[in-house]
Amino acid sequence: MTADTLTRALLLLLLLRAAAAVPGFTVSGTRILDANGQEFMIRGVSHAHTWYKDDINGAITSIAAAGANTVRIVLSNGGQWTKDNLDSVQNILSLCESHKLIAMLEVHDATGNDSQETLENAVNYWKELRDLLIGKEDRVIINIANEWFGTWDTAGWADGYKVVIPELRNAGLEHLLVVDTAGYGQYPQAIFEKGKEVFQTDLLARTVFSIHMYEYAATDVTMIKGNIDSALNTGIPVIIGEFGDRKPESQHVDIDTIMSYTREKSVGWLAWSWYGNGNDESILDLTNGPSGDYSLTNVGSQIVDSENGIRKTSTICSIFN
Repeated sequence: MTADTLTRALLLLLLLRAAAAVPGFTVSGTRILDANGQEFMIRGVSHAHTWYKDDINGAITSIAAAGANTVRIVLSNGGQWTKDNLDSVQNILSLCESHKLIAMLEVHDATGNDSQETLENAVNYWKELRDLLIGKEDRVIINIANEWFGTWDTAGWADGYKVVIPELRNAGLEHLLVVDTAGYGQYPQAIFEKGKEVFQTDLLARTVFSIHMYEYAATDVTMIKGNIDSALNTGIPVIIGEFGDRKPESQHVDIDTIMSYTREKSVGWLAWSWYGNGNDESILDLTNGPSGDYSLTNVGSQIVDSENGIRKTSTICSIFN
């Protein structure tokens, strides 16, 4: 071996070690591990920031006070709503860190859309935030695109994510990635059929799948347990990225079983949403407003204070200890 060849080999080894040493969330089987290698069980709520941009301080403060360890932040890339720029996202991340909350960021503009273009627009948004996000792999999770692919179909959903996951990795984003399943997040069959294939496109193996449990995915005990078990049987992590009881005329969602069975199976969850659901979907509100003196609704009390709720099952991420 020549000196030049040896030098190049050593440089390559150093680069590989540096890449492997990036601190952040990782995956071990069906478990999510934090940057200290400890299992991290997501317990939190979503906050619809992009529609209530002036409420961020009160919302983060009250969500932390409720005992959450994670907050899922709704952002816009400008496709449907006013874009959340770099400065605003930086402020959000600072607030989350000061309140010991893991920030799960998601782009909402692709909701229900099947086009690859809308998914690519979400990816381009993450690339724009690249310099802000790199270095925060231990406290920021990227939910690539909320409920992209509204159709109840596995192939199109899988094909889309097989393209964009490598793009995010090639851009240097090594964060834990969350992928909502097809059918507005309510078609877990896509995970059962193609989740493993999608997961394998992530060379860092740091991808988690998300089911949104509403009237099509969580109406009774059998459905809830079956969907969670079948997802876990793929050998890759799953979370309940959203859940809540819909409009009165929709089929009832068994929130108690979602919370008890996810606790039994060590599955993370985020309830939708802290407040601000309009008109006939106000039943989804967990509180009556964003401020620090918030009051919980009936469903909010169930999700925050019940036996399997946030206060009794949430543990702050070890990186903040």
